[in-house]
Amino acid sequence: MGTAICMTISGFCIFYGIMIRAIGSGTLFFLVWFALAAGSAGLGLLIHRGIWAALPGGIRILCYAILGAGVLFFLVFLAFLSTGWWAAGAENLDYIIVLGAQISENGPSAVLQYRLDRAADYLEQNPDTVCIVSGAQGRNEPCTEAEGMADYLLTKGIPAERILQEREARTTAENLAYSRKLMPEGSSVGIVTNNFHVFRALQIAREQGLEDAVGIAAGAKPFYQLNNILREYLAEIKYLISRIVS
Repeated sequence: MGTAICMTISGFCIFYGIMIRAIGSGTLFFLVWFALAAGSAGLGLLIHRGIWAALPGGIRILCYAILGAGVLFFLVFLAFLSTGWWAAGAENLDYIIVLGAQISENGPSAVLQYRLDRAADYLEQNPDTVCIVSGAQGRNEPCTEAEGMADYLLTKGIPAERILQEREARTTAENLAYSRKLMPEGSSVGIVTNNFHVFRALQIAREQGLEDAVGIAAGAKPFYQLNNILREYLAEIKYLISRIVS
């Protein structure tokens, strides 16, 4: 039974990793799914050959404890993640910041298009708000993410004078730190990003001095949300570790 479960999980991870690779997100995160597939298949093989059962009880208990702690932390993380999932921001903000993501020759990636469509909706409903689009040019991108985002918003009817471009940022922390320099002190600001990213983005915003920033959640394609959430989970672990050691 244990072998069958492990092999089923492994097969799913391989399939899902291939699907993530196929969308061309510009990252190597799909390899995480292949690593999970290999780990699950390896455990299944150990169970099938009786090696797992032959291990000392203390080792197996330690493995169960590590797995349990990881699952518990993941559930706690999901609870915090949900706090920003439906964030609607506030009306009449002075600025909104759209966090960058992959740009291709064909335009914004699906993830970024969700952010930009949400930003366009907000800007239409709040005509005095100024939009900051933030993102540098990656090695596999035809232009800076800021330029690509500005061009997209123009096609949505947002006037150029309401769009400011921040073209240097390569991380979420830099998106917020550099964008902050474009706003007068004390400005009200909303951060536009996908629902799975709002919680961590606001964490970083407060660290950057944007204490009163609010989230404005955009959607994402449902099929890829499992990948998005896993990536955010690992990013949150990295973030917390960096805070501890710094």
